[in-house]
Amino acid sequence: MNSNVIESPRNKFERYFVAIIPPMPIYEEVDKLKRYFRDHYKSGAALNSPPHITLHMPFEWKKEKEALLCSKLEAFFATENKFNVELFGFSCFAPKTIFVNVVKTESLENLEKELHMFCKTNLNLFNARYKDLPFHPHMTVAFRDLSKTMFAGAWNEFKDKRVAEKFDVAQIALLKFGEKIWEPVCYFSLN
Repeated sequence: MNSNVIESPRNKFERYFVAIIPPMPIYEEVDKLKRYFRDHYKSGAALNSPPHITLHMPFEWKKEKEALLCSKLEAFFATENKFNVELFGFSCFAPKTIFVNVVKTESLENLEKELHMFCKTNLNLFNARYKDLPFHPHMTVAFRDLSKTMFAGAWNEFKDKRVAEKFDVAQIALLKFGEKIWEPVCYFSLN
């Protein structure tokens, strides 16, 4: 057996995304919802990441340049101000995704746009398959593995449920995909 493992170019990259992770106890409440969907609707894929609001969709970056990625994002976020996020009710992307609705504010929308432009111009990141989709902030509680049949029942249960929470955003996270789950690797403080 040859002990010289040849690493393909694909293995030199890791997958990352940028997100807002809510503070406790909101984090715990959304995580509890994800577990409810796993246990009652056989949809556990949302448990592969912490509760979050995506600001930049997943992208690939060279493993050995992770520190550079963190430092560039840290410099970007150091110029951004803290802001408030409001969660209000549930919504969906039929027929597979149910989420806690995030109220789209000017602060949140501007941060997403500025981050997207920064990533294009300073990190050379392009997510072609997402470029035509408008920013729709949300916290997913069930998606990919939610069957159409289960979706109907789940949406009927959750469409009128009330959620009304607010929290201050003082930091942003960079998450990396490990063997099976997404985990934060860097946090960036806002002004």
